Amino acid sequence: MNLNSAFFQRPDVLQIARELLGKHLCTNIDGQLTAGRVIETEAYSDTGDHSMTLHLRRKRQQAQALYAPGGTAYLYTVYRVHTLFNINCHDAHHADTVLIRAVQPIAGQELMRARRAFSGPEKKLASGPGLLTKALGLRPALSGEPVTGPLIWFEDRGEVPGAAQVLAGPRIGLEYAGPEAAALPWRFRLLA
Repeated sequence: MNLNSAFFQRPDVLQIARELLGKHLCTNIDGQLTAGRVIETEAYSDTGDHSMTLHLRRKRQQAQALYAPGGTAYLYTVYRVHTLFNINCHDAHHADTVLIRAVQPIAGQELMRARRAFSGPEKKLASGPGLLTKALGLRPALSGEPVTGPLIWFEDRGEVPGAAQVLAGPRIGLEYAGPEAAALPWRFRLLA
């Protein structure tokens, strides 16, 4: 079953980030299918999250895409090299988002390898936010696309990880936002 926009339009971005673990992120870019099981996410909130406040200032033009109903893609470039894939959550009045940090490849692995020019182990193929966007063919031009298809979508195959299978901890690379934002345990990972 595919996740519908109502899944992303709920007001609790932390719950959405955690519940995306185990879902399958699928892309159909230029008629080519790739997919991966979501194994790591990070939540960002419009309320009480200094890192989001700073992001909205620094990426003012790109961040306008965050002010859309939950269930659309928000893709932007960092360091002029890496594209990051986020999903708008909640509603057009809240800049809540979930960053997909890593997926376990499950379909289209050879295409993923070609897109990344990568010959290493499969577990490293989409093991970081900039790596997974390359592998899945996601680029900033897709910002604003619905994450309910036909180009990008999430499938629910019935996997519901229990508390013992999920590790929550601080998000990565947020030292610039201050110790309080950097320490928020809003990064969720599936344990092997």
